[in-house]
Amino acid sequence: MFDWNDMRHFIALAEAGTLSGAARKLKVDHATVARRIAALEHALGETLVDRLARRWRLTEAGLDVARVAEGMQTQAHALEMAVRSRNTGARARVVVSAPPAFASVFLAPRFAELASRHPEIELTLLGTQPMISLSRQEADIAVRLTQPTEPSYVSRRIGSVSYGLYAAQGYISRASGEWQFIAYHAALDHVPEQVWLLDFAGGRRIGFRSNDLVSQLAAAREGLGIAAFPHFFAADDERVIALPVDAEKLSRDIYLIAHVDMRRQAAVRLVMDFIAEKFVNDFDNGER
Repeated sequence: MFDWNDMRHFIALAEAGTLSGAARKLKVDHATVARRIAALEHALGETLVDRLARRWRLTEAGLDVARVAEGMQTQAHALEMAVRSRNTGARARVVVSAPPAFASVFLAPRFAELASRHPEIELTLLGTQPMISLSRQEADIAVRLTQPTEPSYVSRRIGSVSYGLYAAQGYISRASGEWQFIAYHAALDHVPEQVWLLDFAGGRRIGFRSNDLVSQLAAAREGLGIAAFPHFFAADDERVIALPVDAEKLSRDIYLIAHVDMRRQAAVRLVMDFIAEKFVNDFDNGER
């Protein structure tokens, strides 16, 4: 019989596609992943991975095992979630995932109040760009700018986030034909704020790209170009200003999301209600 921990390391490799990616996912070193996979191969009597010079590649047997193991992992997560959801008390660990800027600028400063109200809850806040999986318990609550399509997720709209075009003081005194722009990586050209920015740019040069809003803001402060920022993120920064342009305004709905099996868990409900309350009462969505 194989060790389930060995299988977890193999699943991480299959999902990440690289040894280093699996190690990062599991927060272990490369050697541990390699050792665990070797132990699984020994237990199953099959070679699951071709260890090539530059990368590891799943064998046919490895692909078969990965397909079956994914279902096993899904069932394991469902079982654990069902048990956790029966906890009617508030004492629990709750993990919240949110877009990085929203996590650091809005949520983190307010979680001190939540901790004071409910010291029995252990909070973890993940400022993450990728869509984390609630089904795999990578988080208990997600804050997203898109409504989920997963049938096992429940969501509620708590409001909207509005955007403006920002640049360094005095930047727009330049001839408009000389304006440059600050954008996400081209892989995110489909994101609404990127579409909005590129439409306004109208083919003018993208002088800097970054998927990190903090980096974009630093670049805008130094006069590198015009960027699309949520007002809550940039309006109070004294080194940039919102451009008084006639561009059509942009806002995006914001949602609180949980797995259907976890929404009844007392601690999860408390944290979701707190975030919704703070958004309604504290969120400043206006321009300066």
